[in-house]
Parts: sequence; structure tokens; C-alpha cells
Amino acid sequence: MNRYDIVFIGHVTVDQIEAPEGSAHGVPGGAPFFGAFAACLTNKRIAVVTRMAEEDKYVLEPLKAVGIDVYLQPVHSTTHMRVVHPTGNVDDRLMHQTENAGFFMSADLPPIEPCLIHLGALTDSEFTLGFMRDLKQKGFRLSVDMQSFVRQVDPESGVIHFRDVPGKREIVNLVDIVKLDIVEAEILTGTRNLEDAGALVEEWGAIETILTCSDGVFARYKGDTFFEPFSNRNSQGRTGRGDTVMGAYLARRIDHDVQASLGFAAALASIKMETPGPFRGSLEDVLMRMSNKPAVER
Repeated sequence: MNRYDIVFIGHVTVDQIEAPEGSAHGVPGGAPFFGAFAACLTNKRIAVVTRMAEEDKYVLEPLKAVGIDVYLQPVHSTTHMRVVHPTGNVDDRLMHQTENAGFFMSADLPPIEPCLIHLGALTDSEFTLGFMRDLKQKGFRLSVDMQSFVRQVDPESGVIHFRDVPGKREIVNLVDIVKLDIVEAEILTGTRNLEDAGALVEEWGAIETILTCSDGVFARYKGDTFFEPFSNRNSQGRTGRGDTVMGAYLARRIDHDVQASLGFAAALASIKMETPGPFRGSLEDVLMRMSNKPAVER
């Protein structure tokens, strides 16, 4: 049985990004990709479990190169996404899924000891409640990104609609940490107010809630609230912001309190957003950004 601090489960995707600040084609994406890169900076033991076509496995090589263990379930197709940012508002996105690698099953899980698993899907076509219940029964602690359920794929057109989730309360009760962004918060709770949304998710049973918006990262933990602003000078690398925040937060949270972990995650994600792709900086870069936040010039 292999032992890890955090295991990221979700599709590693091939994305087409279209944005006013620049477009890119054939780029890797997904929570396991961005999140694992951020988490490995802390020298924790990190693994990724994903599904994709055998011919695309070269996409996973950068993860292995930095010491992340990758468990690939080969399937017929890799998930492909088209993401359009029509305006300068980084929270405004139109999304399309053109191919899908299918739902995760218990058989996809490698022989690992119970640890923290972060469930980060791009859409509702990756995780079922049954899969989550099975992980919980096996003794794993769970963290979940609510985009895994809010983003609902039209089976015919591939267009991704953002909708409420009937099983949201059960999902929240199955996990230790809940992540959502401001758009998902409004859909699920009816409000864009960070304080109010965090309080409502806590009423549903959340122990720890992380909420991202264009300005920064909010956390609610056992009734206490915290906020750390982003300090990025531009948003050229906005894609993967939330996944990077969670990867950094979860890894730092293992041996730090909520406030310190939130500050670390906000600083790391700010650096990442200034350059397309996953975070490639150093621990020293993050600590320096935490202690000397630059003026924001977006």
C-alpha cells in the first residue's frame, strides 16, 4: 500500500483557451494538473489519479518530472475542453466539452493507504455520489470542488450549463473541505456575498469552506472567517486559478492554521496567474510575495 499526504482525482484535460489577453491550444488542464503542481511545492507526498487515452499520456510527464506519482487509467478518450473568456472579467466564462474520459470507478483507485483525497472534476461527468460514498467507507478524508457538480454537460451539444445541484447537502456532508467560486456560490446558495454564502454552506454541514473570487480567497472554518486578497499584476494565467488555490491550501493546511494556509494559497495563485500554465515558481517566491505584496495593476 502506497502512502500519500494528498491524492488528486480528476480528469487531466487538453484545453483550448480563448481570452482577450491571449489564447492557447492543446494545453493541459484540470484540477489534478494545476492542483498537484501547487501542492508539491510543500514537499508533501502527492499523487494524481486520472483517466485519459493512452496516446495522450505524454501530457502527464511534467507531473512525474517534479516527483508526483501518477496513476493512469487508460480509456478510449481524453477529456477536451474549450473555454472562452468573452470579457476582461476573469470570472466570466463560456465552456464546452468536446470529448470525455468517463466516470471514475472504485477500480480506478490504486492500492493506497487512507489519506486526504481532493475530488476536482471539470464537469458533472466524472464523479457520482456512489463513488464518494465508497471512498468515505474506505476511510479516506475528502475535499471536493463543487464545480464537479455545478458544471453540467449537455449530452448532445457538449455545452456546459451552470446549474444548482439537488444532492448538494449530501455532498457537503460527505467531505471535510468544500471549495467553490463566486459563480458556483451564487448558484448553490443564492448569494454572491462571501460571508453569507460561507455561512449557508456551513449550515449544510461543511467544516471548512474555501471560496474564490476575482479579488481573493475567503475561508470559513467552524464559524470563523478569513480573507486574503490576490496580488497578481495581470491575469494571463487565470485558467487554473481555483485548482491552484486548493492545491496550495490543502498542502499548507496539513501543518499550518487556516489563516496562514490561506495567505500561502493566495500568494502562490497570484504568481501563477501572471503566467499561463501551472505554478513553476519556488517556495521562496511565494514567501516573498506573502511578505511583500505588490500593488495590483490589472
